[in-house]
Amino acid sequence: MRGRGETGRRSRLKIGFPWSAGSSPAVRTIALLLGVALPILTGCNQRPDSGPVVVSAIGGAPRLADPARGRPDTAARLLLDATAQGLVRFDANGQIEPGLAERWIVIDEGTSYIFRLREARWRDGSRVEAEQVVAQLRRQLAGGSRNALAPFLTAIDEIVTMTPQVIEVRLRRPRPDLLKLFAQPELTLWRNGAGGTGPLRIVQEGKRSLLLRPAFDPNRADPEDQRTTRPEQDVRLIGERAARAIVRFAARDSDFVAGGTFADWPLVALASVAPANVRIDPAAGLFGFAILHRDGFLADAQNRAAISGAIDRIAVTNAVMQGWEPAERILPETLDSTVPPALPGWSLLTPDQRREQARTRVAAYGDPVRLRIALPSGPGATVLYAQVAASLMAAGITPQRVGMADDADLRLVDQIAPYDSARWYLANACAVCGDEARDALIAARDAPTLTERARLIAAADAALAVDTAFIPIARPLRWSLVALRLRQWRPNTRAWHPLNRLRDDTR
Repeated sequence: MRGRGETGRRSRLKIGFPWSAGSSPAVRTIALLLGVALPILTGCNQRPDSGPVVVSAIGGAPRLADPARGRPDTAARLLLDATAQGLVRFDANGQIEPGLAERWIVIDEGTSYIFRLREARWRDGSRVEAEQVVAQLRRQLAGGSRNALAPFLTAIDEIVTMTPQVIEVRLRRPRPDLLKLFAQPELTLWRNGAGGTGPLRIVQEGKRSLLLRPAFDPNRADPEDQRTTRPEQDVRLIGERAARAIVRFAARDSDFVAGGTFADWPLVALASVAPANVRIDPAAGLFGFAILHRDGFLADAQNRAAISGAIDRIAVTNAVMQGWEPAERILPETLDSTVPPALPGWSLLTPDQRREQARTRVAAYGDPVRLRIALPSGPGATVLYAQVAASLMAAGITPQRVGMADDADLRLVDQIAPYDSARWYLANACAVCGDEARDALIAARDAPTLTERARLIAAADAALAVDTAFIPIARPLRWSLVALRLRQWRPNTRAWHPLNRLRDDTR
C-alpha cells in the first residue's frame, strides 16, 4: 500500500492506531455509534497532482470572522491568514516571514519596532497606507476587544504613523516575541468593503466551501504573469466535521485535513488512510484541566494536589494515542524563566502512593466528593474522560461529564502557545489561582526589564505548583492528513500550515 504523503521530519510523537482500519465488527459498531460512514477502500494510490488543492478544515463553514469579536475557529483562521496579512506572517516551518511589512528594525533596547510597509493593495484595488494599518491594529488591541491576543500585548504603549509607508510600535517594556504575536491570524489586517491583501483571494463562495486564487501582487517583476493562473494554484477550503473530512480524504477527494485534535483522533483509525499520510505536529501549548471553583473539597490546595496526582497520565494519553507524551508540570521547558519548570510535590511519589494519598484525603473530608468535568464532544474526549474518571473513582471521587459551556469544577484547556513565553502558559493555567501566583503574574507582565520579568515568572511558576490551580495532562495533540502533492507542508510547534505554503508553486 502506498501512502499519499511523504513522512517529512520525524516528530516526537509515535503514531499509534488503536484498531486496524475498518477491519473488525467491533470497529464498525463503534463507527456506527459515532455516526461515521466508513468507506470501503481497496487502495491508497495518491490523488492526481492536478486541479485545486482541496483542504478540509475541521469545524464550521469558512467565513471571515472579526477577531475583535471573539476567537475564530480553524476554518476562519485559515481564511483570515489566506486572504489577509499582518505585518508579518508564518511560513511553512512556523518561522517569521514578511507580510505587509517588507522589513523592520528593533531599536531602543527592544522597546521600539519600526516597520516599512511594502507596496500592497486591498482587495478592492485601493493602496494600503500606514494610517489604515495603524487604525486596524489599534482596533484589535483596544479596550473592549475580544481578540484572544489582546491580553498578551499590553506592553504596547502606542502605534503611530511615521510616514505613509512606515509605522512604529512603541512598547512600555521590551517584548522579544512580539513578531510571533503579530504573525498570528488574529492580527491580520483587513477592511470592511476593501477586504485584505492576499496572498489569496476569494473567487467563488458556497455554503460550506470557498475557492481561493492567488491575489495580484504589485511587487512581482512581471504583472502580466499574474493575469492567468493555473488550476493547481487554487485552493478549495471546506469547513466540515472531522468524520466527514477524514472520509473525504480517505476517498481521495481532498489533499489536506487541518485542525485535528485529540477529540477526533480515534476516527483516523476507522478509515483507510496510509500511515505516511498522517502527520503529527510537535505542538507547544497547554493541555490539562483548569480548576474553576475553590469551595468544598477543592478549597484546600492539598486536596487539589491530591486530585492532580491521582490521575494516571500514562493510561490517559496511551488510551487516546500510543506514545502521546504525558506532562506533570505546566511549563514544557525553562523558556524565559530563570529556573527550570517547577514540579508538583506529588511527582516525587510512586503511582501507588499518589492514589493512596488521594483516597486518604477524600476519606478525611467526610462528605461525598463530586466533580463536574467539562470536555468537548468527540470519541477522543470520551476515551480521555473514561480514563480520568477511572482514576478519580479509584480515589473515592464521583465524576460527572458536562459540556464545555456548562458549569463545571474542572474544564479542559487545549491551546497552542502563540509565542514562547512562560508567562503565556502560567496566565492561561491560572483560571482561578491564589493571590501569590496572581500577584507574581501581574508583576511579571509589568516588569521594566527582561531580567526582572524572568525572576517574577519563576516565582509565579513555583507559586502555581504549590497552589495547584491547573492539572497538566500532556502536550496538545495536533494531527493532519496530508497528500503527497503538498510538498511544502512541514510539522512545526505552532501547528500552523498556511494555505499559500502547501505546494511548491503556490505563493
